[in-house]
Amino acid sequence: MFSPAVDIAVICAFAVLTVAAIAALGYRLSRSQRDLGSDTERAAYAALHTATLASRHLRTGLTASGAGKAARHLRALLGCDTLILADATAVLAWEGTLPDGPAPRARLLAASAAVLESGRTRVFRGASLRTLGFDDDTGQLLLCPLQVNRQTVGTLAVFAPAVSAGLVRAANDVAGWVAAQMELAELDTSRTLLMEAEVRALRAQISPHFIYNSLNAIASYITTDPVRARELVVEFADFTRYTFRRSGNFTTVAEELQAIDRYLLLERARFGERLKISLQIGQEVLGTVIPFLSLQPLVENSVRHGLEAADGEGHITITATDAGAMAVITVEDNGVGMDPDYLRSVLAGHAEGDHVGLRNVDVRLRQVYGEDHGLVIDTAPGAGTLITMRIPKSQPGHRTRVL
Repeated sequence: MFSPAVDIAVICAFAVLTVAAIAALGYRLSRSQRDLGSDTERAAYAALHTATLASRHLRTGLTASGAGKAARHLRALLGCDTLILADATAVLAWEGTLPDGPAPRARLLAASAAVLESGRTRVFRGASLRTLGFDDDTGQLLLCPLQVNRQTVGTLAVFAPAVSAGLVRAANDVAGWVAAQMELAELDTSRTLLMEAEVRALRAQISPHFIYNSLNAIASYITTDPVRARELVVEFADFTRYTFRRSGNFTTVAEELQAIDRYLLLERARFGERLKISLQIGQEVLGTVIPFLSLQPLVENSVRHGLEAADGEGHITITATDAGAMAVITVEDNGVGMDPDYLRSVLAGHAEGDHVGLRNVDVRLRQVYGEDHGLVIDTAPGAGTLITMRIPKSQPGHRTRVL
């Protein structure tokens, strides 16, 4: 048994340790509060964080699904009773305490008509609110236009007990931010459409020449080697099916190489033993996602412009290697090459000619991955051509088509 003096000492020691722990915790909490800055800075951080959460749901434009998820964060940003997002024809999101339903939505759309027409913010209170069919208990209604490319395409509505001048400014700022997200979504859509147009242009450029030569080569085998002719017809069908597919702006290195193999089989039918191919492909890069028809046109460029005009054997070497975060792909030929000044003019879009496929691929790579990821081309007259592309191996936003 401990003596009373010992018990008291233990209790006192425990009390001291408890106070010290509480003091330490309080110090850490106060320190963390200081690290976050002043109340104003913390409020700004919270607002930015909430806006970031909302932006994730507006990246594809103002859709019912995205608006419904974004409205919750936008309502928290404004601190209002109810927040509503609508386009010109329908209410897309209704978030808050005011009961939702067909009748309130119809009344809201009726109120939005004037804002859509004028492009100006409106406040409904008292008699003007009652003419819409809303009771005074619903508070006051603020309607802000969503303007995209100078056109009012929707509205942001706020119900609050009282619409103050501060709320009007804040709601208009939020509406402007939502409209900016919509414009960014339209820009993404336009970029996708542009990529699709570039692919269509590339198909139109490469197809007539290739189809004409391939059919001539197949025809030459019909009487002398029918089996070979049938094999070439199958390869031609498979290649054209890949080239003219209608879905997907992206493919994989493996799929593109399969198409190139079919293409080269058909070209060998024309060139015979003159055409020599060397492949050095790393297994780890076969699954790398690349823009559709970004590698095959480089090989076709080597055949059409590098080897057709050259004497003797034509050598094409295709490599794909792992370089950390990048996959490095090269196409090299020993053909006639080209003048560097003319090449720069072609890539800048200032020269007409048969090398449009190079510019097409270069433009699309820069559109997708940035200006640092265009084609790197080393060439000179009589010195052949080496084309290099660097593709990020991680591309979470890009998906290949479903086969």
